[in-house]
Amino acid sequence: MVKGQCQYGVAASCAQLVLTLTRQRPFGSIVITMQTDTLGLAALQDRIAYRFRNLLLLTQALTHRSFLYEGHERGEDNERLEFLGDSVIEVVVSHLLLIRFPHLAEGGLSKMRAELVKEATLASLARFLQLETVLRLGRGEDETGGREKASILAGGFEALIAAVYLDGGYTEVSRLIEGLYTPLFVEVSGMERDRDFKTRLQEYTQLHLQVTPQYTVTHEHGPDHAKTFEVVITINGRPYGRGQGRSKKEAEQQAAEEALQSLPGD
Repeated sequence: MVKGQCQYGVAASCAQLVLTLTRQRPFGSIVITMQTDTLGLAALQDRIAYRFRNLLLLTQALTHRSFLYEGHERGEDNERLEFLGDSVIEVVVSHLLLIRFPHLAEGGLSKMRAELVKEATLASLARFLQLETVLRLGRGEDETGGREKASILAGGFEALIAAVYLDGGYTEVSRLIEGLYTPLFVEVSGMERDRDFKTRLQEYTQLHLQVTPQYTVTHEHGPDHAKTFEVVITINGRPYGRGQGRSKKEAEQQAAEEALQSLPGD
């Protein structure tokens, strides 16, 4: 431990953590000093409601490869933590989806999970945590807008999740992810209700009835430039829904919505 170094577990008790590393080269020595604003790290830990036992894990999670590439210090960037965090997020989100949507079929769960773990969502969560204020970037990356790049923000968020998992275990990281994702579950559940009715109907009939619904145009009205179509849906030869629209697709969607309303448990 460097003389005068703050203890890792009490980040808020000092203004800076200074590690001095010395690397010998043939023409002399280069002293590389890494200064981590531990007040910033303390604020981040407040935002996630978790205190790291090993503050170096948090520091690594915030270290982009560009920071090391420019020779600011020796160490490991956050890419390996990104790799782990990606999997941790998928596992926890999948688990939470199963709990929150017990009647939703696999296809619907997969679509909701894809929306929740995509880069744009992770970057949005990173901004919510103000991760851009504590990311350690190389000067070049920083000056070219690196703190606003979705890929860097999403990677930093994944690395942070991995760091919490390694430091505190599954229970702590699950608590963090559930807290961050709760508003998003509400949003995606609304998307699920409003999404393509034909897809929902097909998923339902294939899962519960092992058949595919059949769409039949029963009537066409009006001139070619302003036609109205009427469609009926049959499942196992029985009509389940009717729809009308300015296009076959619109009529099919309306019929599928009506069919879903008449089926149990959708």
